[in-house]
Amino acid sequence: MPPPLDRSRYPDGVIEAAGGMIWRSVSRSREVLLVHRPRYDDWSFPKGKLQPGEDHLAAALREVLEETGLICKVGAELPEVRYIDRKGRPKRVRYWAMQASGGRFSPNHEVDAVRWVRAAAAAGMLSYERDVAMLSGLGGLSPIR
Repeated sequence: MPPPLDRSRYPDGVIEAAGGMIWRSVSRSREVLLVHRPRYDDWSFPKGKLQPGEDHLAAALREVLEETGLICKVGAELPEVRYIDRKGRPKRVRYWAMQASGGRFSPNHEVDAVRWVRAAAAAGMLSYERDVAMLSGLGGLSPIR
């Protein structure tokens, strides 16, 4: 049975999270950065739960930095994703398109590997269909300045 929700953090019962789809242009195509989480043995986009008092965009930037070591420029907000998490709780994740402006990945307790993958190939590597659906928003993105 899942632990009870901290109602002060999630008054409507929905776990709030945020993350980024980091992308770059390479030889007339786009690549996205995927993270591997050893705890779940999955490939996904960097994301995580909001801390108390934190807004979604601040959480997205923090989670991207914590999981990938990258400092990013923020672009367009992508469609939110809603699903039931592994503990049976409703979860909402807001994502932003991002491009790295600095930093470097070092394996950590949450993410042991990152991989730049062509967007067309990423669909076959992502562990969750909800992440695959986000790739469709990549075509309309212009470079972030």
